[in-house]
Amino acid sequence: MKLTLSWLKEHLDTSASLSEIVETLTRIGLEVEYVHDPAAQLKDFTIARVIEAKPHPNADRLRVCMVDTGSGAPVQVVCGAPNARTGMKSVFSAPGTYIPGKKITLGKGVIRGVESLGMLCSAAELELSNDHEGIIDLPEDAPVGAVYAQWAGLDDPIIEINLTPNRPDAAGVYGVARDLAAAGLGVLKTKDIAPVEGKFPCPVGVKLDFAQEDKHLAPFFGLRLVRGVKNGQSPAWLQARLREIGLRPINALVDVTNFLTFDRARPLHVFDAKKVKGDLVVRLARKGESLHALDGRTYELDESMVVICDDNGPESLAGVMGGEASGCDESTTDVLIETALWDLMNIAHTGRKLGIVTDARYRFERGVDPAFALPGLELATQLVLEFCGGEPSELTLAGELPLLSRAINFPWSETKRLTGLDAPREDAAKILERLGFSVDNAGADIAHVAAPSWRPDIEGKADIVEEIVRMIGVDNVPSTPLPRAEGVAPPVLTMMQKRARNARRALAGQGLVEAVTWSFVS
Repeated sequence: MKLTLSWLKEHLDTSASLSEIVETLTRIGLEVEYVHDPAAQLKDFTIARVIEAKPHPNADRLRVCMVDTGSGAPVQVVCGAPNARTGMKSVFSAPGTYIPGKKITLGKGVIRGVESLGMLCSAAELELSNDHEGIIDLPEDAPVGAVYAQWAGLDDPIIEINLTPNRPDAAGVYGVARDLAAAGLGVLKTKDIAPVEGKFPCPVGVKLDFAQEDKHLAPFFGLRLVRGVKNGQSPAWLQARLREIGLRPINALVDVTNFLTFDRARPLHVFDAKKVKGDLVVRLARKGESLHALDGRTYELDESMVVICDDNGPESLAGVMGGEASGCDESTTDVLIETALWDLMNIAHTGRKLGIVTDARYRFERGVDPAFALPGLELATQLVLEFCGGEPSELTLAGELPLLSRAINFPWSETKRLTGLDAPREDAAKILERLGFSVDNAGADIAHVAAPSWRPDIEGKADIVEEIVRMIGVDNVPSTPLPRAEGVAPPVLTMMQKRARNARRALAGQGLVEAVTWSFVS
């Protein structure tokens, strides 16, 4: 799970430093695996202006540039970029600067008899992209002498969290912010998601076509049409968000679904409505059916896999990947936005059988928040209307959202019994409430604790103890030595074990080497 510091702060009001956030995440069980701070890597690169660029006297493809770095007299730089020209602004590195794209430390040099006291850099040399055809060309208003990373907004650290499978709620930036707020590192920014008023009935129907014993495979499906959209590039801020975590922006409609997958841990899918024939039917695949998916590959389906079909056949592999035939592109004018709940085991089995790993599968096979299925669709609709315009339909719903009731009678003494940590019940109750649990009868010895919808891993008293302890800090659990029996401890090895050990030692003393082979297990 990747996120940036600025993205996190969109959901968390905090003044904590990066190091404090990283330390707290690991302490509360969201282990930080990697932190990449591009500002630290690019701190020595500054904005400069080329005062003059003239041909190199001894090389046709080189130019000798006089560069204003904003700190003293102009410096001479020999540059081989075809776009180097008088008056342009670019990124300058002085001798002694480490060039990440080349894995070298820059020094003073003499190139074809002309001294070069620095370097004008390409995006590839700064590891910003694969573009190495020319040096970075900055706009006229770029301030000479400023640190390039700060001016370009590249000073946003990227945090990668190694999530355990039981924490699907933390597969979204909002969930990570919620945990940090519960740990006392800020205040969670909450915002109500207002329903979007539909202007007309959705013309596409939905049917969940399963036998009674298979209804659990797709308990709920929601759909909305937005007509008259103008699809194109998503806003620059959204493209930047996706690029920072390693995703490629595609178009506004697709980018919205990818954004919400990481922002709210809510995978969605969009269909080009004009490419969908008839109503949608959610069912098990039939023998011989296949799907040409969005990754350009064709997958052979079997009867255990759930698919979303129209009159033409399978259009999407439920919870895993959509089909190319109904995908959205720049020509899309009417879009169907889908939200659904799927059986997590079925999604996992389907993904493994076909060898497909997607961000949607990652979240569905761990369990998404059922209560956010409709708010997620409403939020996606709002973003589509904001970016692409259009007119929304009313919702089309099939199935029912499951009502999860996982209330647990929790004795406050259980925390000390399992961990030795004596947590005051008032503090423990506040921790649980900040994490979204409801706590009734908190003043009694046994409280009534209900887990929030986004925590499918909470099943018993030990899970509640874990939540309390990870927020207080495992480091605060007292170290208690095990009881020791009086007198001399009895022998541990049996007579046969002693004989075998003595035999091995005797044989080893004669120069033999023991080989321990793998045991056969039936």
